[in-house]
Amino acid sequence: MKKIQIINGPNLNLLGIREPEKYGSRNFDVYLEALRVQFSDCEISYYQSNHEGDLIDKIHEIGFSFDGVVLNAGGYTHTSIALRDAISAVKTPVVEVHISNVHAREDFRHVSMISAVCKGVIVGFGLDSYRLAIAAFMNPL
Repeated sequence: MKKIQIINGPNLNLLGIREPEKYGSRNFDVYLEALRVQFSDCEISYYQSNHEGDLIDKIHEIGFSFDGVVLNAGGYTHTSIALRDAISAVKTPVVEVHISNVHAREDFRHVSMISAVCKGVIVGFGLDSYRLAIAAFMNPL
């Protein structure tokens, strides 16, 4: 059974109530349960933090024993060289995801510090971005 870790960064604990016009009105915990049902042949773990160092610690903790990481680094995507270095330091592949299409938003969101060290990037499909990332780990080309 494959082990996938979903990691959500800052402000993503407010999914379902934060800016629903950008992020939708669905609570992530409800969506997570649906993912676990859909991918019942996979162990999906979930972690969220608003603190950069905690995200780095989690990547270090699971980065040698999991089959994949689905990472929505939130605002740290555009600023964190330390997060990029953590992804580079581990063996577990990471797929970067974003709920909104960051390329259709403010200019500063067009640059990702982590994309180059990730296996792939999925943006703009709402919460379905997470499902697409898990599917990529479960059914690699």
